[in-house]
Amino acid sequence: MNAHCLAELSGVSKRFDKVVALDGLELQVRPAELLAVLGPNGAGKSTAISLMLGLQRPDTGTACLFGQSPLNIASRRQIGVMMQEVTLAPELRVREQIDLVASYYPDPLPADDAMRLTRTSSLAGRPYGKLSNGQKRQVQFAMAVVGRPKLLFLDEPTVGLDLPAREMMWAMLRELVREGASIVLTTHYLEEAEALADRVVVLAKGRAIAAGTVNELRALVGRKRISCATSLAPELVAAWPGVQTVSHDRGRLQITASDAEIVVKRLVAADENFHELEVHSAGLAEAFTELTQGPNQELTQEVAS
Repeated sequence: MNAHCLAELSGVSKRFDKVVALDGLELQVRPAELLAVLGPNGAGKSTAISLMLGLQRPDTGTACLFGQSPLNIASRRQIGVMMQEVTLAPELRVREQIDLVASYYPDPLPADDAMRLTRTSSLAGRPYGKLSNGQKRQVQFAMAVVGRPKLLFLDEPTVGLDLPAREMMWAMLRELVREGASIVLTTHYLEEAEALADRVVVLAKGRAIAAGTVNELRALVGRKRISCATSLAPELVAAWPGVQTVSHDRGRLQITASDAEIVVKRLVAADENFHELEVHSAGLAEAFTELTQGPNQELTQEVAS
């Protein structure tokens, strides 16, 4: 176990019948960071979290939580969990659900404080089974943080939330990290990882194929975003070599290109009225697409020590 890690998977493999979920995965969670674990469906994200939580056991390799087995009760009392699939007693009221989880921890937040922080106070007296899906996710978040966890596991936490609830959760996650907690986040919303993550690990076919900060992952790929005002049809530009995607928005073309210089030269040559050119580095979404679908997917690219 690395002394600087709160949780770690070391050389972990896991199969379900003939399906390889994880293949020699190395994954570490460091103090006071938000680690985003990204990957397409079936990449192994949820399996990796389940192993760190002790919900499943690795076929090979080791899983550690605070230097101990994930089954160690002292280690488990330092974590909070919000899984993607959750079944809770529908007849219990929200306050009762939160009080029950709080009772598992040595120094939990008062239930009123947990509900205030997660904006669920108005739901306190309502049966859990009567809540909307978005309200249930907010209550699950309150249950995840009520124990004052040092390490928080969040598996697709904002699915089903409206914009105000999502912004509330983002703000609270940032505050938890500022206060010294660590967070493991899996999400399909790449803008969420881009906005929150200190470090990103990209999984594909059960392996970590890239790791680093958002900026470091952007730098791994050659794609750039080109925005310009032009009369050229999007269909025409989409057929040019080096162009990955083209969209048209309010009189401007938004282009993702693997060779921006060649595309810009062709734009200038094809449209004498071409203007308002902007060229930016690829965002995390473009980097993710290239890393998980590109020809070098099988090569692990570690850009952060």
